Amino acid sequence: MNPIPLGVYRHYKGNRYEVIGFAKHSETLEDMVIYKALYGEHGTWVRPLSMWENPIEVDGKTVKRFELSDENGGR
Repeated sequence: MNPIPLGVYRHYKGNRYEVIGFAKHSETLEDMVIYKALYGEHGTWVRPLSMWENPIEVDGKTVKRFELSDENGGR
């Protein structure tokens, strides 16, 4: 079972990313999110799931770091 849905997410700064998979850190076994930028050079990145899901404060408001995009067609 995936910890979050696969699909396109919008970063709080506006860029879009596609979650393409999940992995475990080889040393700590921490859950990781594998994702690809949908802009620029379309780089592939990895980030701890805890950071992906952790809300952050921006201009005094609590927001999601990444939010599932409406463009996922009901995923």
